[in-house]
Amino acid sequence: MRAMVAMSGGVDSSVAAAQMVADGHEVIGVTLKLWEGPKGELPTAGCCTVSDAEDARRVAAQLGIPYYVLDYTEPFMDGVVGRFIADYASGRTPNPCVECNRTVKFDRMLSHALELDCDVLVTGHYARVRRDESGWHLHRGVDATKDQSYVLSMLDQEALARTRFPVGELTKDETRAIAGELRLRTANKPDSQDICFVGDDDYRGFVRRHAPEAARAGKVVDVEGREVGTHDGVTDFTIGQRRGLGVAVGEPRFVVGIDAGSATITIGRRADLDVAGVVLSDVSFVAGTTPGDRRVDAQVRYKGGTVPSRLDGHGTRWHLVFEQPVAGVAPGQTAVFYRGDEVLGGGIIERSLQDSRMG
Repeated sequence: MRAMVAMSGGVDSSVAAAQMVADGHEVIGVTLKLWEGPKGELPTAGCCTVSDAEDARRVAAQLGIPYYVLDYTEPFMDGVVGRFIADYASGRTPNPCVECNRTVKFDRMLSHALELDCDVLVTGHYARVRRDESGWHLHRGVDATKDQSYVLSMLDQEALARTRFPVGELTKDETRAIAGELRLRTANKPDSQDICFVGDDDYRGFVRRHAPEAARAGKVVDVEGREVGTHDGVTDFTIGQRRGLGVAVGEPRFVVGIDAGSATITIGRRADLDVAGVVLSDVSFVAGTTPGDRRVDAQVRYKGGTVPSRLDGHGTRWHLVFEQPVAGVAPGQTAVFYRGDEVLGGGIIERSLQDSRMG
């Protein structure tokens, strides 16, 4: 089998490439250029840096495999960075890793794999792919603390048939141990940050720099609509936020609503964060069809747990109703549907339901 391995310059993708070589496959390593400097050069901080590319190149050389850099800067800027900025400016809380996988990485990498006569695409994600008589299935990775199946929920049967996740069968400690045994230069390299293109980890400053019009002062009100303070821009807030509200009322308050149109932030008590369900868009299912049993375990944030839920709807109209109230659900995030450790699908949260009824 001929495999194209996406090599980020980290330990996970390095070991994924090494595992494919050890299993006797013909392997090609590629690094994605997603972000560039003012003259088109690789950046020195944030995403896909010069040092990351050099690490990937040297690991590929050590493994004796060809290595290429693929330029994805234009689709990444349009599909991920542009949407990230627009979402925060409109009061939403996006997940750029999900959007990157959805609109940039897998679609284009799978096409590039075909162009390079590769049978499969291999990445360093902590997830697992299984096949039985009913088709292809996506499962959580063995290491629950590193599981990345949440950001892969948009993958369908065609994508899973041509995708492999070798480190999904390993714990992170086992991955680093393999890298150490092979003396790969990435063995002890720290994990990368979640928002790879925000080099200083200040996403609010990043959004303000790229969308200064979003930094519009406005009112902070309570759930009864009474003004209790002011703010410098909706980009500074996310649903569920407690710190940095600029309001002192004697007891904890949380952001429970963001209206970018009027630049109004609504705050309330912890109980005011609870919602009965959410309206979803861009819903997809791994199997390509809606599950017969609409009961699922829903995960509504990347590092969150699951809650028993029910899917209602069809076509482009879907509601996810929770069996018990869930706090701090943010529009723009992804809701992923699980059954046990298997991913059934997912969708983008548009807004909260006021109650558990359809309509």
